[in-house]
Amino acid sequence: MEPWPPLLVSVVLLCSAGLTRSLDITSNQSMFEKAQGEKVTLPCTFVLSKEDEGPLDIEWVLIPADNQKKEEIIIMYAVDRIYNHYYAAMTGRMQFTNPDPKSGDGSLDILNLKSTDTGTYQCKVKKAPGVQSKKIHLTVLVKPARTKCSIEGPQEIGRDVVLKCASQEGSPLLSYDWRRVSSTRELPATSILNKNTGELLLKNASQDNSGTYTCVASNRVGTDECSVELNVTPPMNTAGIIAGAITGTLLGLFVLAFLVFHCCKKHREKKYEKEVHHEIREDVPPPKSRSSTARSYIGSNRSSLGSMSPSNMEGYTKTPYSQVPSEDFERTPAQNPTFAPPKVAAPNLSRMGAVPVMIPAQSKDGSIV
Repeated sequence: MEPWPPLLVSVVLLCSAGLTRSLDITSNQSMFEKAQGEKVTLPCTFVLSKEDEGPLDIEWVLIPADNQKKEEIIIMYAVDRIYNHYYAAMTGRMQFTNPDPKSGDGSLDILNLKSTDTGTYQCKVKKAPGVQSKKIHLTVLVKPARTKCSIEGPQEIGRDVVLKCASQEGSPLLSYDWRRVSSTRELPATSILNKNTGELLLKNASQDNSGTYTCVASNRVGTDECSVELNVTPPMNTAGIIAGAITGTLLGLFVLAFLVFHCCKKHREKKYEKEVHHEIREDVPPPKSRSSTARSYIGSNRSSLGSMSPSNMEGYTKTPYSQVPSEDFERTPAQNPTFAPPKVAAPNLSRMGAVPVMIPAQSKDGSIV
């Protein structure tokens, strides 16, 4: 068999290519970077051929970073209808760019982007026998936000001062830049800037360094800034401050000691007054008991009963008990209760061996009448 001529081979190959030409996706961009909250359009335009006679299907899927997981359908166009209820995380935030995707535009709009929307998306277009797909990587970045400026170190002449700047939000890589709010916006010659940490070191600060400084934080999708006021002053007189502090402390201790002494003195005076009020005078002898006086008188009477005779017993019995000598005889009769002496019959006294005697009467002062 003779080989085919080269010209014939070329014609056959061209005809084969024309016959197999089918659906083709024409969009080329495959990388997108957007800021959170913005809108993005993922392109997916296509061209159909005459050979593509089957039903048109357009499908957007999210390819997970983990190969072990399955693809998730986001939105789909099939049989002249749009289905967008598959992916709950984007419900209400996604749509086809063209309401009629069969016109050749199957691009996808995602609204109000979130950082979680970062990932790889794939557009699949099917129209039998043609099938084409295209992958697009989307990165959602967060703009710098809530940037704060601060000053570290004493703002004194000759000291090192550090101006700090940091953003509470923002996707890496963040970059910081300081500038001075002045006509030239130039930083002092002795300053050292670290753009990664946001620190500006002012060595051997002087009053010429005083002023307003602004920090600008930035990344690929946005910027944010803050300002701080620097006021470099002469060093403070620390010796005077220390002396004043010591003097104030001593004065405070003196006042405290005086108050404690005054309170203790008042307490002692009140205690002494209470003791004097309840004190019993020691120079006043205690009153003698009546019972002892009465017992001594009765005893003396009994001792003298032995010398009493029956003839004079009657006179003895008539002697009033109120005439008994006592230390309390000066009291009024109302204050001195009278005690009636026991009466003993004369025969009983005789049997007891009593001898009747005559007892002379006595006055109130104790003298014999």
